[in-house]
Amino acid sequence: MLRTFIWFVYFWISLVSYVPSYLKLKGMPSDEARLIAAERRARHWSETLLKLAGTHIEVKGLDHLPKEGPILFIANHQSNFDIPLMIASLPVPVGFVAKLELEKMPFVNGWMKALQCIFIDRSDIRKQVRAINEGAARLKNGYHIVLFPEGTRSADGKIHDFKPGGLKLATKSGATIVPITIDGSIGIMQKGSLKIKPASVKITIHPPYQMETKDTVANMTMIKQQISTALEGVSTDGEAIA
Repeated sequence: MLRTFIWFVYFWISLVSYVPSYLKLKGMPSDEARLIAAERRARHWSETLLKLAGTHIEVKGLDHLPKEGPILFIANHQSNFDIPLMIASLPVPVGFVAKLELEKMPFVNGWMKALQCIFIDRSDIRKQVRAINEGAARLKNGYHIVLFPEGTRSADGKIHDFKPGGLKLATKSGATIVPITIDGSIGIMQKGSLKIKPASVKITIHPPYQMETKDTVANMTMIKQQISTALEGVSTDGEAIA
């Protein structure tokens, strides 16, 4: 419980301490300048949050990252810690396709917008289409985006159905698709719990996925299979098996 208490104290105190930086961020003259400043802060914040949680991270496959062009990262989703894990593990600044509720969080929303995040309203199809078009435009402009196609965190660590609609981010922008397996983040904080525990997490970056058909369901099924190849077994109580 002490680890959890310290983590949440740091979380909220750090948000307040970043207010001056946030105000400076808002006054910057360009999206590029805001992205550089936000990425620097977000990386430091994410690394500190993971350290306080007692997280050990192993990253494999960095050599698979394209040398140029925008990237749509597609990953499975095990924990609220998956966003800081992606920020801390990937060597490029990334935005996220995030749930609309995060846009309502004071200060956090401003930093996420600077990182070129896209907020999805799951209750409104037309707004979802608008968000996908917005995300595709940002990819065309050279930004990188992370998509969690399960749409929500896994409660047991296993990979659940991938929603195919997010692939339009790639088909509309021409971005390279890079699948990522997150294995073990459920051990830090399980869905439905606020308790934070030390855990080992393995991040596997797979070779870029080449779409050979226009069938988004078939493509997303193949991407899911590729991600599954690096996911360890899960015990009956939902904790990742080392």
